[in-house]
Amino acid sequence: MRIVVAPDSFKGSLSALEVCQAIEAGLRESLGESAEIVSVPLADGGEGTVQALADATRGRIVPKRVTGPLGEPVDAFYGLLGDGRTAAIEMAAASGLPLIASERRDPMRATTYGTGELIAAALEHGASELIVGVGGSATNDGGAGMAQALGFRLLDADGRDLPAGGAALARLDRIEAAPGLRERLGGLRVRVACDVDNPLCGPSGASSVYGPQKGATPEQVRALDAALANFARVVSRDLGVEILDVPGAGAAGGLGGGLLAFLGGELTPGVEIVVDAVGLVGALEGADLCITGEGQLDEQTARGKTPMGALRAARRQGVPVIALGGAVRRGARPALEACFDVVLSVSEGPGALDEAVRTGALDLKATARQLGRLLTRFPRGTC
Repeated sequence: MRIVVAPDSFKGSLSALEVCQAIEAGLRESLGESAEIVSVPLADGGEGTVQALADATRGRIVPKRVTGPLGEPVDAFYGLLGDGRTAAIEMAAASGLPLIASERRDPMRATTYGTGELIAAALEHGASELIVGVGGSATNDGGAGMAQALGFRLLDADGRDLPAGGAALARLDRIEAAPGLRERLGGLRVRVACDVDNPLCGPSGASSVYGPQKGATPEQVRALDAALANFARVVSRDLGVEILDVPGAGAAGGLGGGLLAFLGGELTPGVEIVVDAVGLVGALEGADLCITGEGQLDEQTARGKTPMGALRAARRQGVPVIALGGAVRRGARPALEACFDVVLSVSEGPGALDEAVRTGALDLKATARQLGRLLTRFPRGTC
């Protein structure tokens, strides 16, 4: 019997790899060593993506001190995947909202410069392909800071370099690339893990939708929106890339558009990128069962979160799928059971989500042990 274990993390409790280890331990108690159990940690492009990709591909995490969103140094990281040519970056590690106390949040000044420093470090390590997760940003600068860190110059009408922050983009007059920069970036492939479809500007744009949670007042939202519109105009003229109305360009305060403009990024749902990068479809070939899951299975799960990525990959190979959740939202069961062959909560009793945080590994192991006992009742290949 071949079982592929492909979960997301149980946020606040267990990493995706730890979830895999707990499930495998429980299965082994029932099935012994006769079963082939393949662990493939997953993520959806948000928090935990770099760790999951490094774990799944036998890569490594590289620490790097970079410029934080308000200019102070922060300790960030990126991942080098096992193929030796792909690097994974979470922009939130360098430019994320959790790095700033709530009373100091200021999207007028916040910069993605540190994200650019992570990209530059990955390129120095020889990466020719990047996976960039863009969730959780503190910024609204369209990726301008990132571009400056990589060697682009963003200049005002007097030829002076723009200062950090989204507000400064209102004064952007032209964009220049350092000598040799375009050649250095020419062979780079960038996949952007983007799960929103907001355009750069307008009522559904970066500033209007996400600016307030980053600390912007209504007046600042209008100023930031106008600044990004000017940024898009200059990008179109100087780089020949249209980003104003591209779905997803507004992700992470316009970083989605910046990655598209400066690095030729491809905007793709995060779980699709991860499933491809870890080779999940290939791992499922010949499998009898796939076990996936996340901390809470709910309505959002059925709309495309990590377990759905595992489900789609398994369906391509005709493999049945069991979804495990630290908790299962009661009202979501009909939608979940319409997708997965079996949906189980690993926690017992009320207060399931809080309990799952405290006892997640033990509960997962116990549930997997029970599943293993059930599987022993079926001949190989008939589960």
